[in-house]
Amino acid sequence: MSQQLIREEVKPSTNGSLLLGTSLVVASMILVPALAVRLGLGASLTGALRIALMKASSRAVTGAADMSRAN
Repeated sequence: MSQQLIREEVKPSTNGSLLLGTSLVVASMILVPALAVRLGLGASLTGALRIALMKASSRAVTGAADMSRAN
């Protein structure tokens, strides 16, 4: 019984993080390149923006911090 309650409490936050992660992926795959073309941004800047959004998406879904810049 207590395990059921724990699962139900975790479920809403998981759905929210999946929605946020999916939104960031869509933004990085579709919106960033479209806006970059519209604004005339270079390919390297567009790539950097996409990488940043994909990392943010991964962190949103897994809940882990980015350790690549840790000292």
